[in-house]
Amino acid sequence: MTRTVTTFPQRDEFRRAKERLDRMRLPYEVVAAEPGYAAVGTAGLVVSTETRGMLMAGGIGEFVCSGWVEYRPARIAVPTELPPTFAEDVFGQAAIMVLAPCVADVTKIRLIAHISGDLTELFPYLNTEMKQASYNRHAPTFTFMDAYRMVSLYPHRITVAKADELVDAWRTLEAIRQRANETWARRASIAPCYEMREKPPALEIFKRLPRTNCGACGEPTCLAFAVKVWQGSASPVACRPVFVGEHGHLKDALLEICKGLGVSE
Repeated sequence: MTRTVTTFPQRDEFRRAKERLDRMRLPYEVVAAEPGYAAVGTAGLVVSTETRGMLMAGGIGEFVCSGWVEYRPARIAVPTELPPTFAEDVFGQAAIMVLAPCVADVTKIRLIAHISGDLTELFPYLNTEMKQASYNRHAPTFTFMDAYRMVSLYPHRITVAKADELVDAWRTLEAIRQRANETWARRASIAPCYEMREKPPALEIFKRLPRTNCGACGEPTCLAFAVKVWQGSASPVACRPVFVGEHGHLKDALLEICKGLGVSE
């Protein structure tokens, strides 16, 4: 039986969903973010696809979840100690607003998290210390690879592509939170850098294209088109199958990665 998992933008939403499951006497498991990931996550609920259908039927408006993905057991444990606190917390709290399958790799998940802090002033300091990242001071965005995960930071938002599962998503957000605050605490000793560095590979754009090589964009292959978009000499909206055709499900992921790379529409 396939099982699915969701999380919630607020703890009250988790409570409402859990209470509904209890009232309906439906089976579920809780994946807790506390204590170690309390600053970046709200607990998740694991249910079968059948239970999910019964939970959602007629329950519109009763609670708001971040989205559903296939459940995969975590490879790592949630830390048992509370997360560190910081005198000047530039990050604040994170709330996962969107949880969805990753278009580039269906065995992974992608997420969008909103944060209560503001990272704008942090980016030049991160740019000094993270030499392989991509920084666009005009957007502003800051994009880097965490192993195979692509992470894009915005002033009040974070996107992560190719997280392993929910606990790995929390781990990624907590690592960003700690790095952001630790870097901010040392900013007096860091010379800020405003230059644009090398972008992540065009392959990340290619993975979010239909890969049909239809030629509607004017390029012979989807890979050639991805390189053009990466170089800034083509707009992602030129991919007609994504924007006006049968591959519209790729649109959000394509725009998301392009925005993270500082590529305009």
